[in-house]
Amino acid sequence: MSDSSGHNFIAGRRSAAGSVILHSVDARTGHAFSAFHQATPQEVDAACLAAASAYPAYRGLPAARRAEFLDAIADELDALGDDFIALIGRETALPAARLQGERARTSGQMRLFAATLRRGDFQGARIDQALAQRTPLPRVDLRQCRLGVGPVAVFGASNFPLAFSTAGGDTAAALAAGCPVVFKAHSGHMATAEQVAAAIIRAAEKTAMPVGVFNMIFGGGVGEALVKHPAIQAVGFTGSLRGGRALCDMAAARPQPIPVFAEMSSINPVIILPEALEVRGDDIVRELSASVVQGVGQFCTNPGLVIGLRSPAFDGFIQRLADAMADQPTQTMLNAGTLRSYQQGCAALLKHSGVRHLAGQAQEGSQAQAQLFQADASLLLDGDVLLQEEIFGPATIVIEAADMPQLLQCLHALQGQLTATLIGEADELGRCAEVVEVLERKVGRILINGYPTGVEVCEAMVHGGPYPATSDARGTSVGTLAIDRFLRPVCYQNFPDALLPDALKNSNPLGLTRLVDGQLTEKTL
Repeated sequence: MSDSSGHNFIAGRRSAAGSVILHSVDARTGHAFSAFHQATPQEVDAACLAAASAYPAYRGLPAARRAEFLDAIADELDALGDDFIALIGRETALPAARLQGERARTSGQMRLFAATLRRGDFQGARIDQALAQRTPLPRVDLRQCRLGVGPVAVFGASNFPLAFSTAGGDTAAALAAGCPVVFKAHSGHMATAEQVAAAIIRAAEKTAMPVGVFNMIFGGGVGEALVKHPAIQAVGFTGSLRGGRALCDMAAARPQPIPVFAEMSSINPVIILPEALEVRGDDIVRELSASVVQGVGQFCTNPGLVIGLRSPAFDGFIQRLADAMADQPTQTMLNAGTLRSYQQGCAALLKHSGVRHLAGQAQEGSQAQAQLFQADASLLLDGDVLLQEEIFGPATIVIEAADMPQLLQCLHALQGQLTATLIGEADELGRCAEVVEVLERKVGRILINGYPTGVEVCEAMVHGGPYPATSDARGTSVGTLAIDRFLRPVCYQNFPDALLPDALKNSNPLGLTRLVDGQLTEKTL
């Protein structure tokens, strides 16, 4: 494979000024391979300045030109061969079929944003024409559209080496918005990040993008300098609550505070209603246990909490779920640090007096054991923080509510989540309006008779939610709405047509949809 120097990507060139050497690690053997140069403070500065230099020209490109760039990135990703898939598997222990699907998702979301750019509605063009004859005061000509905020710092996720990483959703949304990117490679898959970054640079060169439109730096100690750099105008992050909060605090403490769009922590409750258990309890056991252990539980939408109503049927369900979880094979996690964190989370539950261990062998060796716990509803109602801490791995906690009022109290006690799931039959779902109303305040996505481990990349998807699921509940990190995070509105008053953005011109050269005097139109004024 080419492009394997281990150097940082800055202003279209490779740079290795630092003496600190990092290594990728084989997730299965623990053996180090592929050396990488940690970025120096000067290289972090150079990467940010390169993005800032590229910003005016890149933001000023027609949306269709940026769309060409995103399509070219997708093509370059799809062209990477089997050796690329094998490399990612070596770094993450993820199976080839999963990685091939994730690559298709990654290139697919690039093409989806390209289609969004060509459609043009992302700019939110609004026009209020002058009303010179209005009394008692005339109205001036006012026009508004949204522009990219400026260079964006993006931090890659550990669990999705492609879809939430170098060319992942945050990068795609920022580039679509007209914002150059400085990407901080995740230490868990630096070799993968290098190959993807090289693909992005090839796409930038083929489509004649401004130099510095994409930059990538390596290193464990470079994040603070990146977030605090005055050229950076927003941050995208997927990772732990601790890491996300640290970035938020850094960004807020800057002389010019900037937004951090962080996806951080979620336990994704699954509420199982009684009639569903009676009709298809065995299916729910099989499907739920499969969701919990899918991908070794290394999904931010992993179902970490199961809530049901006290009944003999629910007691039987818990026992069958325990049997199913006990039968799950051990699996290799992304890296030693992820396994260690999982073991610590399970150990904390085992020590808790209000938590019972129902299934799972003791954690030994280098692979993860699936675990099932049961906790008293009173712990959730009393605000026990341990029950609301995400355990990143194949484990879940069952809570038995005494009745529907207590179940509603449990839902009210939950912190913000990415998802919540309702499993029930048609009649009992029809009686759940109050449950849905509570969940609407708590989560970004509500599922009926499905399981949360799976996020479709599309127009309507919301992968976000109230804190601590994310740092800003108004956005999403998946789907075309993600572009909104990196745009801001600008109003133009009494501007000559020649100085206006294309979306606001009277001629409307691209035939874009606009809101003109309160009416949607694609016609020229």
